[in-house]
Amino acid sequence: MAIFSFLKKKSVASKRPVVAKTKSKTITKPAIEEKKESKMPPKKREGLAFKLLKEPHISEKSTNLSEDGKYIFKIYKSANKSEIKKAISNFYGVVVKNINIININTKIKLLKGKKGKKSGYKKAIVTLEKGHKIEILPH
Repeated sequence: MAIFSFLKKKSVASKRPVVAKTKSKTITKPAIEEKKESKMPPKKREGLAFKLLKEPHISEKSTNLSEDGKYIFKIYKSANKSEIKKAISNFYGVVVKNINIININTKIKLLKGKKGKKSGYKKAIVTLEKGHKIEILPH
């Protein structure tokens, strides 16, 4: 199968240290230098927030809960707790303590004798650590 040989990893001939001899000293250097860690901060995944969070859910109950450090967001149906936790902590720069998810089912409504549906949605209640706040509506 020489056709796919370019996909194989190229092996290093030897991983032994290289020894260079001079008149008085012997110097050893590693054959393969380790990759140095970059000092750049990790990339923020702000795009993840736009794929998972629709909008903050603003109601009387949610404004009362925000005083306790709990915020409510409408989310997409495919979102799960771990993804939401990462998205909110990266987007808002806060520490998330707990997340609860509620699935609101569709409701059948009648209008002038005809049936219709009110679309359902999914919402997440996000609890933050003490001292962290999210400014949803600017004052």
